[in-house]
Formats: sequence, C-alpha cells, structure tokens
Amino acid sequence: MNPYFIGLAVPFLATLLFTKRKAEKKRGVPVDVGDESGYAIRNHRFERPVETHWEGVFTLAELFEQSCKQFVHMPFLGTRKLISREMEVSHDGRSFEKLHLGQYEWKSYVDAFKTACSFSSGLVKIGHRSDERVAIFADTRAEWQIALQACFRQSVTVVTIYASLGEGALCHSLNETEVTTVICGRKELKKLIDISGQLESVKHVIYIDEEGVSSEVSLAQQCTSWRVESFEEVERLGLETPAEAKLPLPSDTAVIMYTSGSTGMPKGVMMSHRNVLAVVSAVMTIVPRLGKKDVYLAYLPLAHILELAAEAVMSAAGASIGYGTPLTLTDTSNKIKKGTQGDASALKPTLMTAVPAILDRVRDGVRKNVEHLCLEILRDLSIYVLGFELCCCRAPIGQGYGLTETCAGGTFSEYDDTSVGRVGAPLPCSYIKLIDWAEGGYLINDSPMPRGEIVIGGPSVTKGYFKNEAKTNEVYKDDKRGMRWFYSGDIGRLHPDGCLEIIDRKKDIVKLQHGEYVSLGKVEAALSVSPYVDNIMIHADPFHSYCVALVVVAHSELKTWASEQGITYTDVSDLCEKQETVKEVLQSLSKMYSHEFNQAAKQARLEKFEIPSKIKLIPEPWTPESGLVTAALKLKREAIKKAYENDLAQLYS
Repeated sequence: MNPYFIGLAVPFLATLLFTKRKAEKKRGVPVDVGDESGYAIRNHRFERPVETHWEGVFTLAELFEQSCKQFVHMPFLGTRKLISREMEVSHDGRSFEKLHLGQYEWKSYVDAFKTACSFSSGLVKIGHRSDERVAIFADTRAEWQIALQACFRQSVTVVTIYASLGEGALCHSLNETEVTTVICGRKELKKLIDISGQLESVKHVIYIDEEGVSSEVSLAQQCTSWRVESFEEVERLGLETPAEAKLPLPSDTAVIMYTSGSTGMPKGVMMSHRNVLAVVSAVMTIVPRLGKKDVYLAYLPLAHILELAAEAVMSAAGASIGYGTPLTLTDTSNKIKKGTQGDASALKPTLMTAVPAILDRVRDGVRKNVEHLCLEILRDLSIYVLGFELCCCRAPIGQGYGLTETCAGGTFSEYDDTSVGRVGAPLPCSYIKLIDWAEGGYLINDSPMPRGEIVIGGPSVTKGYFKNEAKTNEVYKDDKRGMRWFYSGDIGRLHPDGCLEIIDRKKDIVKLQHGEYVSLGKVEAALSVSPYVDNIMIHADPFHSYCVALVVVAHSELKTWASEQGITYTDVSDLCEKQETVKEVLQSLSKMYSHEFNQAAKQARLEKFEIPSKIKLIPEPWTPESGLVTAALKLKREAIKKAYENDLAQLYS
C-alpha cells in the first residue's frame, strides 16, 4: 500500500479575507452503504460519487484530446534549456555539479497533441502491439507526458516505475508485466543495460535524447538484442506513417503503477481510465477558479499517482505545465549555479505539488533569501501539498488523504477550511467509512468521535494488484450494491463536521518523509545480530526522513568494549549515557548497510534509510513483567512508545 497526503493552498483573495469558518458547517455527511458494517460519510454536495466532469468524456485519452482541441494554441508543456554544466569545488574539496538553465520554452496544446499522435503511430511502426505493455522509466519531463498520452491512443497499458528503483525491484516490475518496450532517459538506460541479461521480454528501448546519452546507446546496441531508437526517431516514423487511433474503453487498464514497496518486491496497482478520471473529475469540482490562467510547476515523479493525476487536472483545465526538478527548484537549490534562477523563480507558478522534503528546501531557501523567494516564488501561490507539513508561506493550506490503490482519491480540504491536523472531507468521487479495529482499541462508537480503520469506496478504487489475487482479495471488496472498497490499514477519526483525521496505522510498516517504506520488524531482526544489542525497537516517524531506535544493550559485550577502550563508568546506565558508547553502537548498526557484517543483514537487504540515524541506549532489559514484551518476548510496540515517549521525541528534536 502507498498512503500519502495531499493538500491545497488557495491564493490570497480579498473575498476570502472576510470568510469565516463556520464550525457547524457539515462538510461530510452520513451515507447509507447498505449491509456493510461501519460508519460511512460522503461529500456534502454530492449524493452519489462523481465519475466524470465532462459530457461524453469517459477515458483519459478522450480528456486529453478534448483539452488539446479546446485550448489549441495555449502554452502547455514547458522545458528549460540547459545552457551549461559546471563543476564547483566546495571548501572541503568535494565537487558538485551546477546547472546554468535558461528560460522556459513552450509546446502548445495542439503541438503536444500532434507529437503524441506521431509518437503513437511510431510505436505501431516499430512493431509494438496494443496487447503489449510499455514501461516509462524516466524522470518527470514533457516527453514522459507525451509518451503516456501516445500509449493511451493505442489502448496500450503503461507500466510506471520510479527512476530511483533498485535493480531487483526494476527486474521484477518489468518481467512481471512482460514489458516489451521501455522509454527511458540516459541514467535509466544505463541501469537497463546493467540488468539486460535478466530482462525476459524487453525488445524495444526508446531513449530520450540528452547530453551524453550516445555512449549508453552504443553500449546497448553492442551488448543487447534490443532495437534501440531515440524518442525523436520514433516520432518521425509515426509522422511519416500515421496509424489510426485505437482508443481505450473506460474499463481498460490505463496504468500499472508500481509502488516503492514495503516488504519484498513492489506491487503493481492496476488503474483503469475510469478510476483516474473519477479523481480528476472530483478535483475539478472542488478547486475554485482553476483554469488556463494557471501555471503549474511539475517536478515530482510522474510514476507517482499524485503527480500523474495532478497533471491530468492541469491539462483538463487548460493550465500550463512547466517541468523542473527537486534539485533545481529554487534559486538556492543544490544544482543551481549561483546567479541562475531556480525553476520556481523562472516559471512563477500559481500551482505546484510538494512533498515535505521539498517544503523543507523551500523553507531553507526562504531563510537564506526571504524577500526574493516570498515575492517571486510563493506569492499568490496555490499549492497541492504531498505530506504532513505546512508550507512556509502565509497562504492558508489544507490537507487531503489518498492512496495509490484509490488513485489518490480519498479526502480533500475545501478552500474555506483553514483547520490544520485534518485531511478534509470525502472527495466527491469517494465514500469514507470507518470500521472497528477492536485489537487496537479503535471503535466507531468511541466518544467523542468515531474511530476505526479507514475504508475508501467509489469509482476511484482500483482493480487490484497485478498478478496478485491473494493480496487483492485481502484488501479490496465489492459490496452487494456493486461499490468497490479498499481497506487502507490506516486508522482515523471523524470530526463532527465530517472531516477525517489520521491517527494511527494498523501494521508496523511506516512510510518516511521521502516516500521510502520501513518494515520495522524486518529491520529489527537484522540489527539484533549486532553483539551490542539485547533487544531493539525501530521507530519511524512519517514527518521525518530517517528512523531512530531504542536499543537495549547487551551488558557483557558493552562492558568488554569499554574496558578495551579504557572508559571509566559507574554502572551500565552511566555507560549508556556516554557519547562514545552511543557512537560505537551506532557504528555497529551502520555496518549492516554494507552487508559485510553478517549473513542476516545480507539476506535482509537493508537500505541506508532503514539504518537508524539516532539511537537511545537502554540499560534495563524489556521483560514480560515490565509490560514491554509479550510472554513470547515479542515487542509491545505501543507500550514501548508510551514508556519512552520523551526519549523518542528527543531523538527527533
């Protein structure tokens, strides 16, 4: 599962300055869902879930074509010209690449449509069939969006893969979906070449032409049996030999989106055109004054449902989409050459998506140059926020909630709801239901608010997991009325006005701020092999990009080390408080990342983000008598978190 949060900040408008939030306003109202147990609510303005906002439009392909015909010569896709790359050496001797970027150059709606049609025909020309799948394995850019729409015009299902995915997960995703054509950038082409011997079905590789890609192209042509062609060449082939469009049905799978995974290999979520269109339609009904005057800054992964859905909304509204990157976002971003404008300054967007890590960068930039950034970047800015944080600007920000499995459909704050800590009322395409989770003590008859596991129903709920019927049946369910529900595993409570608040998670899998999943049990099992560890509990806070740990120390090993180092101490408690002791234990845990410490760590395949960045050493053992472990010595996670609440807070301070 891939839970995340989204949000909205509306521009400063005089009319809103006088808007008062009415506590009694019902934003979500109860709804009858038949014989299904639980407490369900819907958006107060829509009695039935919204499926499409446009007459005669039932697929993403139809929506794209309608927009291109409606907004013809309006600027659509913008890309900054790369003027030069330069290496700068810092005071400590490290080298960093800096980019000198020009202004945005634009492709109109009609030109984007022509390019998509030509590329679509080019796919047919090189032999790609409608029943075969295309994978887009590249950073967010104009070619990504054009390739997506081109595939839709031939009813081709697109497999989306994070550009940062590791080799094992990449092989799994491509082989499981039997992808025959991959569209990629330079660095992604290099990854594909490295695993070419493990790819079972790939026949065509289409590379996006960029500086330095020729060396990878030559290598691919020498070392593989793939047909390797540039994006422009495929477009040219299609322009010379146009193919008739083969448009999809609403029920056809538009995208198989691979999540970054929690345990084991990632799962592919199957999204139909109907699913995604429902979310796009719902957002269009609740975002005020969204239209062709808007300029959207795109830089999050298009392999993530939030960005894919957001760009669909922008194109439906006739907005302009300017592409950037997280590392060139502001004037002070890591890869921006001094004196060169960041993407936001050059574009001057009215809308953008943001994850907490990006908001941190913007915040740091504001601290460095408050006047410039506030006036040039964040002024009158409407922001879709992905994460739990508030932006550093003064614009009111709301929040929302959704999952990959619901195409980002779930809840969304209305423009006049300035409350914080909540994720809004149900989107017009969604029903939200709470069901009892007795094991965790969350019940729908709890006072003062109903609590329970969050279940989302409606047309945005996806088909399920690709080739994983068992897992699909575990978390998806169709009721007697034909509505599909997804059981999120998240715990929420409903406020009196019908807005949702996220308060807990059923399982011990946590998603960090940057989107990585940490399986707490898996990490604990691997790190417990350290000689200094008697017991350990990993704690991951979604507000942060790293995890921490409470480590119950092995007394004998720690004392032996202290003796060898000549460290004096009064007792084990005193030894645990010493900085050199904490450093030694932390280094021992960090060795797990190298996979050289022991076979258990190698088998666990720990990633760097899974290794705790900070630890608290605990001298007292956890016993059943203390109430911190079960009779079988399994961790009582909630009890431990409560007992060491202050210590955990200190580790994140």
